Amino acid sequence: MIARIELNYTTFTIDLSKPLDIAIPMHAKGPRAWYADPMRIAPVINQYFTGSVALGGNVNFNDIFFNPHAHGTHTETVGHISRELVSIEKGLTRYWWLAQVISVKPARAAADSEGIKTGDSIITLTQLQDAIGSDIPEAIIIRTLPNSTDKLHTNYSNTNFTFLEPQAARWLAQQGVQHLLVDMPSIDREEDQGKLLAHHAFWNYPNATRLDATITELVFVADEIMD
Repeated sequence: MIARIELNYTTFTIDLSKPLDIAIPMHAKGPRAWYADPMRIAPVINQYFTGSVALGGNVNFNDIFFNPHAHGTHTETVGHISRELVSIEKGLTRYWWLAQVISVKPARAAADSEGIKTGDSIITLTQLQDAIGSDIPEAIIIRTLPNSTDKLHTNYSNTNFTFLEPQAARWLAQQGVQHLLVDMPSIDREEDQGKLLAHHAFWNYPNATRLDATITELVFVADEIMD
């Protein structure tokens, strides 16, 4: 099925039968973060019911134990950091966006600064500005380099993984980027005393909060998907 979409006086042709999937499926050997145990799927078994055909039941009927932030690709609204509950239904009201994929090799912080310690692996404001250019997209997808398939099953806990310079997140918000997608577990430092500076900056919380902006973390953008 071929669709033609007109946006900002430009026509895009899309083959809807060939989407490019950047989500990581959840399974026991998938990625995890935030000190969580692996996710698990287990059949419901009790005195009345066996939820496994392999174990003699009539159907497969499983419980799934997982944490959205720890076990795979997930999308957040400002409700992730706010006192108010902001569901994804309220934060994401459009479902088609023009997105730009950029590949960035993280830098090493040369000195302590806002939310950053010397030696941290970071994506800087300058790197984003250079990669995005002057044509600001509605959504930005950041692929960190090197882009190993190890990202599909890495345990990120206690690794001080790559994160976004807070001023870079602030700049994205100022440019009107509505949706930020990254292949890291978080856009903030793993241990930052709960400040979540980049999250606050991207959502402009708590002043003039961007309720319709989202952050998606733990994506995987295969090498076959071009910048």
